[in-house]
Amino acid sequence: MTRSPFDEDASRQLEAVYLTPDIVNQRRCTLQALALQKGEHVLDVGSGPGLLVADMARTVGPSGLVTGLDINTSMMRVAQRRCEPIGGPVALVQGDATALPFPDETFDVAVSTQVYEYIDDIAQALAEVYRILRPGGRILIIDTDWDSIVWNAKDTALMQRILDAWVERFADAHLPGSLSRLLADSGFSLRRRDVLVLLNPEYDVNTYSLTNGRILAKFVVGRRCITQHDVDAWKSDLRQLGSEGRYFFSLNRYLFVAEKPV
Repeated sequence: MTRSPFDEDASRQLEAVYLTPDIVNQRRCTLQALALQKGEHVLDVGSGPGLLVADMARTVGPSGLVTGLDINTSMMRVAQRRCEPIGGPVALVQGDATALPFPDETFDVAVSTQVYEYIDDIAQALAEVYRILRPGGRILIIDTDWDSIVWNAKDTALMQRILDAWVERFADAHLPGSLSRLLADSGFSLRRRDVLVLLNPEYDVNTYSLTNGRILAKFVVGRRCITQHDVDAWKSDLRQLGSEGRYFFSLNRYLFVAEKPV
């Protein structure tokens, strides 16, 4: 089962994260790695606010089709508003990544960014995407290993408590380390592995770290004895580091491309 931590407010906050230059660049790298062709049928597993769906639809053109699948109703409403102007080559479907509501061998391409780390049964999710891909079809996956985070803090103990609480959000906060084996066990042939670095060396509200930090701050209150006062102190710490020119954030996301054998 896919975890969905996004209510209406969280969906809007996540959309703001996806609009930061950091994630705009991630989508650019994703599209380059996918190398989509005109007329291809593409499935986005966990399509969220629909930004990647819209970009892929423009690439495959009117002879192709991009289907965005998401479990969350709020996310689907955001994606619907974004994709309506595109028209024909987009379909949005509500569903679970572990039980894809499509016939066998429906799609040429599947993509999933920052979704599988929320899934309890990743083997079942990969078996499902293998099933719906045509022979020779490819999948691109991006997920984060949260052990890769580097985030400056004056109160390092508080920062660690906050990060420890944050990773409770995920079914597997360290999925990339086992993803090669899981893909191979599912029958896929690996074609590419790469790392995408989110680097914010300055305090800037229009960056991934601070925009996603608002979601993080809301999530951790009440976990591991973290109070709102603790979160406010942590935010103040980050602002002060920024004013001193000592703010620094880095996080690794890992990109995998695999193919269903012919």
